[in-house]
Amino acid sequence: MKITKYIHSCLLLEHEGEQLLFDPGKFSFAEKRVSPETFRNVSTVVITHQHPDHLDVDALREIVRLSGATVLSTQEVADMLAPQGLQVQVVEEGELEVGSFRLEAVAVPHEPILDSELPQMLAFFINGKVLNPADSFSPILQKFKRAEVLILPVMAPFLTELRVAEFVRQLEPQQLVPVHDGYAKDFFVEQRYDTYEPHFAQQGIQFHRLAQPGQSITV
Repeated sequence: MKITKYIHSCLLLEHEGEQLLFDPGKFSFAEKRVSPETFRNVSTVVITHQHPDHLDVDALREIVRLSGATVLSTQEVADMLAPQGLQVQVVEEGELEVGSFRLEAVAVPHEPILDSELPQMLAFFINGKVLNPADSFSPILQKFKRAEVLILPVMAPFLTELRVAEFVRQLEPQQLVPVHDGYAKDFFVEQRYDTYEPHFAQQGIQFHRLAQPGQSITV
C-alpha cells in the first residue's frame, strides 16, 4: 500500500490498483500546489469531519466530477453537503470494505478547540496496518496499539509537542507519517521535523519526512 501526502491531512492511499483519498481540505489547494485533477482516478473519498482544513467543498465537488468517486463521511457532513449537490454515504462505526481497502471506522472526539462546537468525527484503521486518527488523541485509539503506521497530527492549535510525543508513546507504532501541518511555511515544517525525527528514532520509530506535496511511502 502506497501513502502519498498532499499537504496537511490530505492523503492518497493506493492498493491493488485502487485509490482512496482522505480529507482534501482547503490548505491543500490554497496555494495551487495541489489541484483536484491530481485525484481524477480516486474511487472513494473519505472525509473524517467537517472542518474546512479537512473538507474543501469546491475541490471535493471537482474531484467527484472528474473521478465519479463515492464520498464516505459522518451524518453531519452528509447534511452539510446535501444542499451543495454532493451525495455522501454515511459511515457508522464498524468494518466496511471499500474495493481493495478494508476499513474499520471508530467514532472519536475531536481535540478541544477554542469557542467552537466539536464536530462528529471518525478515525479509520486501514487494511490492518495504518491508523488515521483524524484530529483525535483519544484513549479509544489505544485498541490499535502497535499499528504498523500511525498518521500523526504534529501541529495544531490544540497540540503541543509534548502531547504529540505522549500519544506516540501510548500507541507504540512502528512508523509515523506527520500530518496537520499545512498551515505552516516549509522552513517551519522542516524545523518541526528536525525536532520530532530524532526523538522518535530513540524509540525505534521511523518518522517519515513528507514535507512536500506528492512525497510518499510504501507499507
